[in-house]
Amino acid sequence: MKPDVYAANCPTRQILDRVGDKWAVLILLLLREQPMRFNQLRRTIEGISQKMLSQVLKSLERDGLLRRHAIATVPVTVEYSITQLGLTLAGAVDPLRDWAEQNLKDVLAAQRRYDARQNEEAA
Repeated sequence: MKPDVYAANCPTRQILDRVGDKWAVLILLLLREQPMRFNQLRRTIEGISQKMLSQVLKSLERDGLLRRHAIATVPVTVEYSITQLGLTLAGAVDPLRDWAEQNLKDVLAAQRRYDARQNEEAA
């Protein structure tokens, strides 16, 4: 049976949740450049908590989008790298990042206009 993303129980929605998660996208785009350790990711991605980073990394690993490699050191060092499947997703979302960067000023201006209209109507 062909997937139907509009059906409530369609597994495709789980994948779209990953694509729509800003943290997952940022992690994949970083790992596309090079493997990174947990703390490197946490320092590079401003605003992400340790708990959130851990949760997203586990989800991405479960989905087959990244690989976790534990290195036997004291303490244990963990490095994350993107998989081939993850590379395909990173390639698909990179144009969205480009779009966001190119249209940031227009979106912010639209938000200001909207907020101003809402404030006028509330007054």
